[in-house]
Amino acid sequence: MLSLRMLRTLRAVARSGSFALAAQNTALTQAAVSLQMRGLEEALERQLFDRRARQVAFTREGEEICAKVERILELIDELPASADDTLQGSVIIGAVVSVIGALSLAVAHLKTGHPELEVRLTSARSAELAEMVQTGEVDVAVVVGNADGALHESLAWTPLYEEPLMLVTSRATKGNDARRILRERNFLRFDRRVPTGAVIDEALRMLGIKPQEYLELNSIETIVSLVRNDVGVSVLPVLHNGNWRDDPNLKLVELNRPPFLRTVGMIHRKSNRRTVLFNTLAQMLRE
Repeated sequence: MLSLRMLRTLRAVARSGSFALAAQNTALTQAAVSLQMRGLEEALERQLFDRRARQVAFTREGEEICAKVERILELIDELPASADDTLQGSVIIGAVVSVIGALSLAVAHLKTGHPELEVRLTSARSAELAEMVQTGEVDVAVVVGNADGALHESLAWTPLYEEPLMLVTSRATKGNDARRILRERNFLRFDRRVPTGAVIDEALRMLGIKPQEYLELNSIETIVSLVRNDVGVSVLPVLHNGNWRDDPNLKLVELNRPPFLRTVGMIHRKSNRRTVLFNTLAQMLRE
């Protein structure tokens, strides 16, 4: 049976040129993507792919159908949502890794009251998620705001909350002099290629602090685990749902007053009008 999910997966395959990349972008396995494409061919009674090719290659009919599917999905996204259909149906939600845990809990609670809502979650960097939302591979995503506020004109931004940057160290560390601690201890740096890393770099620069570089990692949770074990110290945003202040093995030290902040927000295509769903998610994530 033909489904909207199949059409969205076909679009992901066409745009990425790969079943493997399409699987990543749709939060499916490669086998599931392949199974959906065979199911779509059976439903349409058309051969969409030239399976003699070593890479993904469409037949002429496949190319024509892909173009039609693009138009169909664009029209569907433009349909106004009604009050009784916004918390049901299929939706793909993305988030940066540091938010995916809280998002998973929010979605679980949401599905308890709305079992007809079909949700797939995926995680990636903010820039990657913005591109996936823009191309329609993801419906809505929770990302870290860029310092320059740049956002594609097709996307809408909803601020969720701000997280202060603080020095994170173990309880074994004595004193509250952030500069001294950063001079004396190994520094665990968060990935400077992403917006959060850029915010941290800018804070250190403005404070004139040059820490002792030890490791650079792309996972806040991994850094915090190393800090708990007294491997080093770090400067991180205090996660909104992290409960770090109550952790007996962690100590948070202020860097500045007022603090430097990381802004977390939600993006979706302006043409995607599932307003009730987006507002509900935003409220749950703020709590």
